[in-house]
Amino acid sequence: MREVSIVGAGMVKFGKYLDTSMKVLAREAVEGALRSAGIEAPRVEAAVVGNAMAGLVTGQECVRGQVVLRDMGIGGIPVVNCENACASSATAFHLAWLYVASGMYDVVLALGMEKLYHADKQRSFAAIGAAVDVELMQEMIAQMNAAQVGLRAKEAGRGEASAAGNGGAGQSRSLFMDLYAETARAHMRQYGTTKEQFARVAVKSHRNGSLNPYAQYQEVYTLEEILASPMIADPLTRLMCSPIGDGAAAAVLCASSLAGRFTAKPVRILASVLSSGADHEPEEPGLQQRVLTKAYEIAGLGPKDLDVIEVHDASAPAELIAYEELGLCPRGEGGRLVDEGATEITGRVPVNPSGGLLAKGHPVGATGIAQISEIFWQLRGEAGKRQVKDPKVGLTDNLGGMVRGEAAAMAVHVLGI
Repeated sequence: MREVSIVGAGMVKFGKYLDTSMKVLAREAVEGALRSAGIEAPRVEAAVVGNAMAGLVTGQECVRGQVVLRDMGIGGIPVVNCENACASSATAFHLAWLYVASGMYDVVLALGMEKLYHADKQRSFAAIGAAVDVELMQEMIAQMNAAQVGLRAKEAGRGEASAAGNGGAGQSRSLFMDLYAETARAHMRQYGTTKEQFARVAVKSHRNGSLNPYAQYQEVYTLEEILASPMIADPLTRLMCSPIGDGAAAAVLCASSLAGRFTAKPVRILASVLSSGADHEPEEPGLQQRVLTKAYEIAGLGPKDLDVIEVHDASAPAELIAYEELGLCPRGEGGRLVDEGATEITGRVPVNPSGGLLAKGHPVGATGIAQISEIFWQLRGEAGKRQVKDPKVGLTDNLGGMVRGEAAAMAVHVLGI
């Protein structure tokens, strides 16, 4: 297998684009990536396009990549469409890497794109809710809503605020927020992690997002404001949950032996690992542990070698728990890492300097390559006000969907200079 490098990346500011088509969003990201790489579109030999929900949200069920790329004059090459829920574009990137690493093509475009905003918000939530085993989905929703009603009744009996949030799972909020909330409550019960520690993750994310011109939300919040925002699913308040959004991100990959023709600052792909969840015993390694272990092994690195990380923080607790999965601290000590400020931009192991999904936004099909773009810019010293000091190695951790209580897909990429 050949070594592969990233030579260009581009991204549109994530946000709400009700009147902007996916073609327009994708064009801005692709043209930015090509400009960054210093190449013209005809030099691209193949393209892999990640998108999760256009079929349900916009009605564009098939040939999504061909539709958007042809609109910008890119055709006559292999175009592969990838759907893997929130890991769609990280999967596209993995396949683009494989195309180049195998020697089949020298220059390949990887694109992630999504439009989630719709005049009918329930349509958006229904699309997100499809990233599970749909035969079990209604049963899951009924169980979680019943649990929330029980929490509300219990807290009302103690004179406390409602923990049920606004409406039911899959109706006025994403089903996944309820799943993340249950994971957070389990972590609190087992390790004594507090709401305040989860909320401090959100404080950091929003502060980082305020430094990122691509971020959907660029406001700074105090700990008190995070905790006081509307409850979604206890212990998650609105500002501790990733928003829906629209956006696109793209990257240009090429054989490392050719990278010098395009840029003086290529970023090498040290590991590209994709896997899926599987049935296993509680004491056996889960998906994250398996994929991260393999990525570390392939890259010949470990947690102590990481200088900057982008993780899949669909909720604030997800980031804190990811610290432990990544091996940044022992199991159960993610809260301590937060309290120490270790994952701040100026900390010893910066996590989500982009603002993460919480502030940067989460247009599902664009998220994976947006994470990779951030690490690309960080390693090249091009991240502006959010720049981490002198990073040499970065990692992205992107999850997608859920089946039987575990992520359905996971892609990890280790990048270095």
